[in-house]
Amino acid sequence: MTPYSSTSEPFTLQRDCDAVLVPAGDAVQLPAGQAGYITQALGGSFTVYIEGNLFRIAGADADALGKLPPVPPELPEGADDEDVEQVVWQQLRTCFDPEIPINIVDLGLVYECELRPREDGRRDVAIRMTLTAPGCGMGEVLADEICDKVLALPHVGEATVDLVFDPPWDRSRMSEAAQLALGL
Repeated sequence: MTPYSSTSEPFTLQRDCDAVLVPAGDAVQLPAGQAGYITQALGGSFTVYIEGNLFRIAGADADALGKLPPVPPELPEGADDEDVEQVVWQQLRTCFDPEIPINIVDLGLVYECELRPREDGRRDVAIRMTLTAPGCGMGEVLADEICDKVLALPHVGEATVDLVFDPPWDRSRMSEAAQLALGL
């Protein structure tokens, strides 16, 4: 699978597929045989263009597009807090805004990521993040994707995402690489 599709790649859905309407965030089901274009393939999820609308398709449904699903990172059995935190941040960098080809960490949307040890040796992960616009319908969709990706990691017990809007996001929070990629 190509990590990023910079051109529109045609596809025909090979089976019915759950999707999310961008930017409204509404869940829909796309029928098998539906044709469209993959406009963004980043972090294991896909943004597709069908009949004038954008939809996000999760990596778990990559096979509907004829693609391979993403493989989650692995951690050794005796991983320490630092190892787990590093892989959590790696996973966060696989979460992308469906309209902007920059991950949420480089966009400056993640304000905090805290690991809390549990008695069973796993860690709970608490993430505080914001959105580029408070009214974005994709907020809960992104939060769910983040939880799913973090929970897929070994040594993680629970994951929570708290969407906050104070302080408000502005482009000064973006990494230099993100600003360069967007021509800012």
